[in-house]
Amino acid sequence: MSGGRRASGGPGGGRALVLGAVLLGLCWRAAAERLRYSMAEELPRGSLVGPLARDLGLSAHELPARKLRLSADKQYFTVSEGNGNLYVSERLDREELCGESLSCSVSFEALVHNPLNVFLVEVAIEDINDNSPSFGKAVLELEIGEWALPAARFPLEVARDADLGSNSLLTYELSSNPSFSLATRDSPDGSEPPELVLERALDREKQSFFELVLTATDGGDPARSGTVQVRVNVTDLNDNPPLFSKKVYEARVAENLPAGSLVLQVRATDADAGSNGRVSYSFGNVPDGIRELFSVDSESGEITTAVPLDFEEKSKYSFSLGARDGGGLTDTCKVQIDITDENDNAPEITILSLSSPVPEDAPVGTVVALLKVRDRDCGENGEVSCELSGEAPLSLVASSGGSSKVVTASALDREQACEHRVTVVARDRGSPSLWSSRELVLEVSDVNDNAPVFEEASYSAYVRENNLVGALVLRVVARDSDAGANGRVSYWLSGGSAGAAGAAPLVSVEARSGAVYAQRSLDYEQCREFAVAVRAQDGGSPARSSTATVRVFVLDQNDNAPRVLYPPPASGASGASVGSAFEVVPRSASAGYLVGKVVAVDADAGRNAWLSYELVQASEPALFRVGLQSGEVRTARAVSERDAAKQRLVAVVKDHGEPALSATATLHVVLAESLQEALPELSERAAGAEAAGELQFWLVLALALLSALLVLSVALLVLARLRRAGPPAVLRCLGAQRLSLAGAAFPADFCEGTLPYSYNLCVPAPPRSTAAEAAWPPPPLPIVPAEELVAGEPSEKPSPSSSAVVEQPPTDLHAPQVCKRTIFPCSLGFN
Repeated sequence: MSGGRRASGGPGGGRALVLGAVLLGLCWRAAAERLRYSMAEELPRGSLVGPLARDLGLSAHELPARKLRLSADKQYFTVSEGNGNLYVSERLDREELCGESLSCSVSFEALVHNPLNVFLVEVAIEDINDNSPSFGKAVLELEIGEWALPAARFPLEVARDADLGSNSLLTYELSSNPSFSLATRDSPDGSEPPELVLERALDREKQSFFELVLTATDGGDPARSGTVQVRVNVTDLNDNPPLFSKKVYEARVAENLPAGSLVLQVRATDADAGSNGRVSYSFGNVPDGIRELFSVDSESGEITTAVPLDFEEKSKYSFSLGARDGGGLTDTCKVQIDITDENDNAPEITILSLSSPVPEDAPVGTVVALLKVRDRDCGENGEVSCELSGEAPLSLVASSGGSSKVVTASALDREQACEHRVTVVARDRGSPSLWSSRELVLEVSDVNDNAPVFEEASYSAYVRENNLVGALVLRVVARDSDAGANGRVSYWLSGGSAGAAGAAPLVSVEARSGAVYAQRSLDYEQCREFAVAVRAQDGGSPARSSTATVRVFVLDQNDNAPRVLYPPPASGASGASVGSAFEVVPRSASAGYLVGKVVAVDADAGRNAWLSYELVQASEPALFRVGLQSGEVRTARAVSERDAAKQRLVAVVKDHGEPALSATATLHVVLAESLQEALPELSERAAGAEAAGELQFWLVLALALLSALLVLSVALLVLARLRRAGPPAVLRCLGAQRLSLAGAAFPADFCEGTLPYSYNLCVPAPPRSTAAEAAWPPPPLPIVPAEELVAGEPSEKPSPSSSAVVEQPPTDLHAPQVCKRTIFPCSLGFN
């Protein structure tokens, strides 16, 4: 430090500037350090905390020039100007500062000038055993019935110790009495109440009350204790104590509620009647501050606010509440009330130091002002963002401890601009947002020293699938605090899962506005989310840029109907039963018997994929039911002998989309005691399915046979006409081969039907003697059934060589031929 002062006072201006920059860098590194001290509470004023100057690296002769001083909202400490030691300036009570918090510390800032710097100092306040245990009442009244059995337990009031740690761990002792003893349960925080244990039966007629002394001792060194008198009144029968519906009641209320606002209501019930069943509510052993903030209605159990609550003072309250019936039996519960923060405090800007005027040759990064911004709220309400309003080459640099430094961002030129007024604006993130501002006077000249800054480091957008091409996804905004072309921002895609080189981009960005558009319609089932990197570049030279990530989430629409996995859907056009599942249910099945389960999936997500099942069609609607959420098909009643053996169930599966989509599933049920008994039913259904599937084939075959019969009938008719007129020579040479054998031309069941067809058949006459050749008419031929002619079988069973006999020519080749007209009833029906 001394070397730095000699350099600044010498003629070498360049060397002074270099050494000053080195010292400035050292001070900046020291600013990030945090000094920590610890001290016991209740130390008297003037007690030494620690050597602050020595820990900061300052010697005694540097203290006057560096002007070491403290900056805090409330001065609990002071620093000596002579030796730089830190002393206590006000007696500190840990319980008053931090309440029941496990850790307690006081933070403040130490300012050092020439050059200006700030250090964060934290002093931890350690607890001492300075509080004795205390009870909320001077006398504890207990009502114990004479019917109480030995070993009965009665909870007593818990003592309260404002200290923490081992200083607040309490042990209890009870004055000696042969009728009572004391029992305690171990708990980490000592919150379990001591219990009065009855050692022997009470007799109200012998002794109607007892007076005991309960002593609570903490774990401090030396230990402290507190006592309370316990008065036990022996009462008549009251065998049911009041019972709270909960052991712990929790509530969350906003701060600044008006007095009398309802927080919560506790409720305890007592099974007794009369005065023994009337329950009254009251606070247990609670601090006085609880009674000042809350009130409880003794009859209804409603807890209301007595005064408006302030989150900044305390954010959580926990206390015990008791319920007592008319017979003196009690029960306790715990009430926990969380106070939520409201944005009722604007940010506070404090100018710790201001260097004005600033030399125009000040190097870049010179600290011109040191600011501290503080918001008493918490969460988003206490998150403060600072910005400089106005065109100024200054930037805010966040420092430790919530302070910010205003530094020059470029060289200053006094000849161009003498001074500029800028405003520091601090704004919290509450709703509605609160803000405050302070004005600074500084010199400026603009250069392109600020890169565009996105309003958000990461953007999220939600787009429904099946969107239109070119639809607006979102608009990114980046701001550049420079002026003119240096502040004009252009946007580009610089990469990401949707903007990689060689892949068709899903989105595009407009260079001027930052609007991101969809390049094609998105499908949730193919792509649920993707990210792109957007680069914002200003118009300066050289240009500056920054990037932000845009994450696009595709929202699902109900564009997929449920798909049934089981029972498998019907395949082909032969019938709905093809491919359907069969379930066998014994006829001895009772109500609730699991028949099967309809399994379906939906490619959508969320509510669009929530499936519900409903039975829409059944052979016996009252026999089956389907689970709304599970899809399980169960019997709604016991199966009876009157129920049909074959049951067909149709269930519809619906999703919860808007509009809802659905699918159906068909389940066939066979009522049988075993699979062997169900096989005939399954075979009959399978045969019916095959017959229905082959209907077209048999129709075509029947038409072909009918056409062949028609042609054959016409031919036979022509032959018969020619035979009556006299056979020509060409027919005589045919011999006896004039019988039409149709056995192999027709199916066996051809003549089982209702459609008649007729045709003529010519058969040869049997051989007869020469004397009878001139007789006319010839003897009648044997009548042959049409079925035998068509089937090719005689009415009598022939020998294996009967076919050769049929084809043997008659003895007389000139025997007359007899034509017989036969009518065949033929069927085109199929079972």
